Amino acid sequence: MLRVHAAPVEKVLRVVVIKEIKGSQYGVQLESSVRDRLVAADKYEDDEEEALEKVSDFFQSKYFRPGSVVTFHFPATPTAASEITFVTEGKEEAKVAVENAAVAEMIQRWYLGGESAVSQTTVRSIADSFAAMLSSP
Repeated sequence: MLRVHAAPVEKVLRVVVIKEIKGSQYGVQLESSVRDRLVAADKYEDDEEEALEKVSDFFQSKYFRPGSVVTFHFPATPTAASEITFVTEGKEEAKVAVENAAVAEMIQRWYLGGESAVSQTTVRSIADSFAAMLSSP
């Protein structure tokens, strides 16, 4: 029997804003989605609530102009803190550490896993872009 073991891999996700939105709106959506995932996995306790509030609070005062960038860094080792960075024109880079592994995992799943991670429109757009790239000489 052949067994394959996957090694932990560092992940970096860069989200570029195309339509302006208040950071508070984004933070509430992220908080709600991540909390739902934590509750479903029976991993939502005081530590997770505190870590999730810290992430939501980070976005409260931000304004996502088109071209703003949110970067999520998930280290290869789950014991290391993940990091969220926000950059927008005219402002200094802002960072927040996500030290709770369960919260970091669920943020990662929100973006990278499951059916609701990426919209069908996004999947179609990416597929069309790849098809155009592959078919060009």
